[in-house]
Amino acid sequence: MKKDPPRSYHPTSEKPVGKKPKRVYDKVDWKPGTLLNPVPVVLVASIDGKGKPNLCTVAWAGTVCSRPPMISISLRPERYSHDLIAASGEFTVNIPSVEQMHATDYCGVVSGRDVDKFAETGLTPAPSTTIKTPIVRECPISLECRTTKKMLLGTHTLFLAEIKAVQVTEALLTPSGRLALEKARLAAYAHGNYYALGKKLGFFGYSVQKKKKRKTATGK
Repeated sequence: MKKDPPRSYHPTSEKPVGKKPKRVYDKVDWKPGTLLNPVPVVLVASIDGKGKPNLCTVAWAGTVCSRPPMISISLRPERYSHDLIAASGEFTVNIPSVEQMHATDYCGVVSGRDVDKFAETGLTPAPSTTIKTPIVRECPISLECRTTKKMLLGTHTLFLAEIKAVQVTEALLTPSGRLALEKARLAAYAHGNYYALGKKLGFFGYSVQKKKKRKTATGK
């Protein structure tokens, strides 16, 4: 049976009075799915009962709270890292730069049950400061995390965790002590592809600052 084409809808054609009309786009109804993009791509390290470290690539990760600082990651129960994290109650989230993207992709397509991913990728496990699970020395940013809750959502288990410590590459610190993440050459994941972060478009609050400057310049 022939399927109906996706439904489309169009915005109103009425133009706002006294304002330049903004460019609008037609939209098409799409099936519900994980289309929040782009998202960070991270290397999650875990350990087994003997302290042997493992790596897995995770794209379903995000900040969930500022105070206390908390993060979440979602893993399929069949992944090797799932049971390691459930048993140890801890993991590290390592944010790779573009230099580590080949290794990052590799860690997402092979299983730690079969290979030693640290050995295969040439990445280096380094000590954490608050937990037993190591960080990845080569990654610009590493978050040491201790789980607080585990929730089975469906295809994935959500691990909520508190960030107990952060390690950053010393070269990213300016002489004044500012963390210059723009030098980290970070990457993002979007719809099956990896992308290097590109041109800076602004900063938090820049839209308001522009209005303040304009008022000052015109005396209004």
